[in-house]
Amino acid sequence: MDQIFINLLNGLSSGLLLFMLSSGLTLIFSMMGVLNFAHASFYMVGAYVAYSLVGIVGFWPALLLAPLVVGLLGAAFERLALRRVHKFGHVPELLITFGLSYVILELVQLIWGRTAVPFTPPEALQGSAFTIISSPAQGLSFALGKAAPELCTAALCSTFPLTRAFMMLVALLMLLGLWLLLTRTRVGLVIQASLTHPEMVEALGHNVPRVLMLVFGSGCALAALAGVIGGITFVTEPNMAVIVGSIIFVVVVVGGIGSLAGAFVGSIVIGLLQTLPLTVDASLASALTAMGMTVTPDTPGYPVLRLALKDVAQILPYLLMVMILIFRPKGLLGTRED
Repeated sequence: MDQIFINLLNGLSSGLLLFMLSSGLTLIFSMMGVLNFAHASFYMVGAYVAYSLVGIVGFWPALLLAPLVVGLLGAAFERLALRRVHKFGHVPELLITFGLSYVILELVQLIWGRTAVPFTPPEALQGSAFTIISSPAQGLSFALGKAAPELCTAALCSTFPLTRAFMMLVALLMLLGLWLLLTRTRVGLVIQASLTHPEMVEALGHNVPRVLMLVFGSGCALAALAGVIGGITFVTEPNMAVIVGSIIFVVVVVGGIGSLAGAFVGSIVIGLLQTLPLTVDASLASALTAMGMTVTPDTPGYPVLRLALKDVAQILPYLLMVMILIFRPKGLLGTRED
């Protein structure tokens, strides 16, 4: 039971990290119609920039400065490159962002090397947020931080890292901040109006291209913030963009392209779908056997039926995406049919 609870929290934390990434991608697409293939690369750059800044200003200032630096880089890219090809349609936009991802990867390897860098969390985020103690005599109990060694000698202890708890807190604060920004501020009203009525917004004196540039830079900054937290939680290496790159688009498709609420729901679903099945040894064959059916090596499709759920956990999000595209192309909470 304690392991299931820890896996549930791991799935929620992974899902919230995916939301931190997909929220920026969703904002960019809903505002500009650009599916930014380099979004995961900005996530990677955020981790590496923060790693370099930690040695100069410390972790907590780097946590704020790294997203600002990456946001400025993203805004500069939109102003100097992406805006120039916008008039030629979506294909050139996709190609230039796709090419940017390769350029960023080569620059990261040139500056920081091809191996992982020792980006460790600060002392305040090291250790465990809490420990679950499972004892046959007393059942489940919780201890904040790390439990005393004598408690874990006679019982099974499961810990939840403090970095993951911090990740969940930041993601929830980001969700609240984005909702307040888009629904309760003048800036949010201008952004939403620029999405639906850009000519009217420009007639009222607002610089729509500048708004789009700020939105693109803000989306890159959100990805960089996720990169800083993901860098100290997992591993900061050149392949970190590849690891999350494809799953971000799965989240956006499942949740609904252009929907911030859909990105949140899709992130949680994908996070849980990636984590919870990892501890399940059951297969379709065992499920059919439990229902009274006979499954043998001669049964049609037996190689697939005998696969344990934990063995196919990595492809479950992609299977869900295929099902969504077949039965609900606009996603769970999306409104666009295209």
